[in-house]
Amino acid sequence: MNGELLPDNEARISIFDHGLVVGDGVFETIKVTRGVPFALTRHLDRLARSAAGLGLPAPDLEQIRAGALAVVATSPQVPLARLRITVTGGIGPLGSERGVSPVTAIVATAEQRPPTASVDVVVVPWPRNEHGALAGLKTTSYADNVRALGYAAEHGGSEAIFSNTAGSLCEGTGTNVFMVTGGKLITPPLSAGCLAGVTRALVMEWTGAEEEDVPVGALAEAEEAFLTGTTRDVQPIRRVNGSELAAVPGPVSKKAAEVFAMRSAETPDP
Repeated sequence: MNGELLPDNEARISIFDHGLVVGDGVFETIKVTRGVPFALTRHLDRLARSAAGLGLPAPDLEQIRAGALAVVATSPQVPLARLRITVTGGIGPLGSERGVSPVTAIVATAEQRPPTASVDVVVVPWPRNEHGALAGLKTTSYADNVRALGYAAEHGGSEAIFSNTAGSLCEGTGTNVFMVTGGKLITPPLSAGCLAGVTRALVMEWTGAEEEDVPVGALAEAEEAFLTGTTRDVQPIRRVNGSELAAVPGPVSKKAAEVFAMRSAETPDP
């Protein structure tokens, strides 16, 4: 926390921290495999973009990088872990106005369960606002995701899928969506309001997937589909709103997963 290495039970933030009071903060989650963080530079770059988009002071990325490596080095090594970097607006008033204190920067880690072989998703009734101030930013304001995941669980899914206000496919709560139609691998454009996922970008670079704006209903009619995310890599979608897709996983999804595994094994910081 703020450059100091602490045991979990000694880490404390103020009850006036703006991240707690109004969700004024940004964050990144990084996969750690056998003690090695993956794509840390890309995550730090996005952290800086999110902070700038939220109007937060620029975080000290070198201090955060050093802190992330220190936390990983001093934590019990497990096969798979998640590293969470959070930067908040710091101590402020009990309202939306920011104070003048420095930001709060936190790095923490915990063991991560491996992803399941496939996932069932549910389209939720609440759209992402692709024109909103937070569109495309990875902020700590995640209450809508909590509600959406609860809705998905109530309807037999483990991930929720959002449309945007135009009715186009957008993203999951913590994932990007890829689908195959006419044999072509596509994913919604960033203009649809989705987060510029690190795994999304790598999959696009390594597979040649293209951006295409499609109605949210097209997902259930896809030949095959998968999610991407830091703790999922490439995870095939099995069911959409209870209806099973034709191929789980399909050949394109299998190839994408194989290419991602091979290329990501070549370097920990692509």
